[in-house]
Amino acid sequence: MAFLRWPVAVPPVAAVVLAATWGRKPHGIVLVLVAIALIAAVIAAVHHAEVVAHRVGEPFGTLILAIAVTVIEVGLIVMLMTTPGQRADTLARDTVYSAFMIVCNGVIGLSLLVGTLKHRVLEFRVEGVTGALATLTSLATLALVLPTFTTTSPGPSYSTVQLAFAGVASLVLYGVFVFVQTIRHRPHFAEEQDHHDSVLPSTRDAWISLGMLVVCLVAVVGLAKTESPAIERGVHILGAPQSVVGVAIALLVLLPETTAAVRAAARNRVQTSFNLALGSALASIGLTIPTIGVVASLLGQPLTLGLPSKDLVLLALTVVVSVMTVAPGRATLLQGTVHLSIFGAFIFLALTP
Repeated sequence: MAFLRWPVAVPPVAAVVLAATWGRKPHGIVLVLVAIALIAAVIAAVHHAEVVAHRVGEPFGTLILAIAVTVIEVGLIVMLMTTPGQRADTLARDTVYSAFMIVCNGVIGLSLLVGTLKHRVLEFRVEGVTGALATLTSLATLALVLPTFTTTSPGPSYSTVQLAFAGVASLVLYGVFVFVQTIRHRPHFAEEQDHHDSVLPSTRDAWISLGMLVVCLVAVVGLAKTESPAIERGVHILGAPQSVVGVAIALLVLLPETTAAVRAAARNRVQTSFNLALGSALASIGLTIPTIGVVASLLGQPLTLGLPSKDLVLLALTVVVSVMTVAPGRATLLQGTVHLSIFGAFIFLALTP
């Protein structure tokens, strides 16, 4: 497989930028270069994850992509949590909730819109998609809904014991889902007519991509730490709520995943598109919340997970609409438009709550 030049060049360049700016407070053009390097490293990371994923095949491919994106997300959250001035207690909640809404409404809505404009009606496997959606709904309820109503600790948060239970339950749910997706009921998550016309990457290319992926992940986390003061200043200048930082993180890490899902839908590979989208959301909650819970406990930081009323309504609406979308196993332009309208409401209300 012939390598594109930019994915090979980006990781070392991002590493150099990180080394040159680490521990400093860049301004002006240097800050812009750091932002460009950060975005390029995210895109390159997912590209290299795609190469490795293509080599190992589906559904392992989408699983690798989801985990790679989640590693980036966790790294960004942890770095921002340790940055003075950040509202660290709600950052994980805002990011995970944003990822849920972006995936279930933005990514799925755009994928359905693009796919139906080209193919009119899209079909997918109900067994796999409904299973993923049921797991995702359970994870979201455990992580984002129940803390609002528990009474052991003050505020919309879990006590230490409750957080431990939620973390373990999330890991178990995600682990069982991965087992079902990759081993027990693998055909439920595969395309009905899989395509084998693409050339597999060589073993050498796959190993190179694996190494580049590691470099990219390190660079992304470090560059995010360097960029975090600028993010906070930007939110302050815009007069936007602090929760917008979480939205920005989720949009950044899901950008390459969104591109891959939309391209798959455009090629009428809707099952792959759903695997990419829902897999990212599942990994985001199932892996991020337990990890951040451990980090917050070690750092002695409070962790607010429960959503406010407005966001609870949007989350419930998203779940109901998503169930109606996937239940028939077919989707049209209407379903895509409905999801995108909810996504628009989410973005608008995030900026003007």
